[in-house]
Amino acid sequence: MANVKFFPVEKMCKVLKVSRQGYYRWLNRPPSKRELENAELTRQIKKIHTASRQSYGAPRITQTLRMNGYRVSLPRVERLMRKAGVKSKYRRKYVLTTDSQHNFRRSPNLLQRQFQPGQISRAWVSDITFIRTDQGWLFLTVIIDLGDRRVIGWSMSKVMTAQDTVVAAFRMAMNNRKPQDGTIFHSDQGVQYACEEFRTLLAQISVFRQSMSRKGDCWDNAVAEAFFKGLKTEVINGVHFPTRNHAERVIFEYIEIWYNRARLHQSLGYRSPQQYLESIINAKVA
Repeated sequence: MANVKFFPVEKMCKVLKVSRQGYYRWLNRPPSKRELENAELTRQIKKIHTASRQSYGAPRITQTLRMNGYRVSLPRVERLMRKAGVKSKYRRKYVLTTDSQHNFRRSPNLLQRQFQPGQISRAWVSDITFIRTDQGWLFLTVIIDLGDRRVIGWSMSKVMTAQDTVVAAFRMAMNNRKPQDGTIFHSDQGVQYACEEFRTLLAQISVFRQSMSRKGDCWDNAVAEAFFKGLKTEVINGVHFPTRNHAERVIFEYIEIWYNRARLHQSLGYRSPQQYLESIINAKVA
């Protein structure tokens, strides 16, 4: 079809050794059932990809299609994505904010990269990152429950004091979820986590055991690191924030509307934190 404007149909048929009648029959035939299905799947793939902020790859798109009632395999979705030029965003590296140059006591690594505790409130992880705005840096602190990967506490501030970052996020987490006896609170060795202000607060809730990554080892806190990487890839990178308030609105929507309620997590069996929590509640009721 693409060459019709360059060469006569009769000449191309002769070169390709097909009849003109056969060519026109092929040209005018209705689309096959398979072609119609692929066209519909491609439309749905693009829709899901856009809704995910271009972050979903073939596995998550396949799972979403199945949840929506489509019977489709992962290889088929991969083929259709390649043909349509649909792919997950490239995830760029980002700068770490850890200030571990202090004289406060370090806690041992109790988590030991056990990122699947099997229960809610057995292990919480936390980290801090920053977002550039025209008004200066906006510092974001999050606390994630590894049991369902939900962000249970967060804070946004223009300074990096423990009170404005970790303490504020921790108080929100305590309002949202009750820790169990022996719950691990894991972070890097940053001064906000090691300082007496936060240690005293943590000690007041006697059920917690404080844990810290080894110095300079981001893999010891991989879930929190991955959350920030996803946030920056999906909504931050390439966006201009004239004010901190603008960035705050975008981050709030990402955490509370998208990440906690809708974003599928491979570690949760391709369910969102909200869906996973509901499945646990329903299982207990049953």
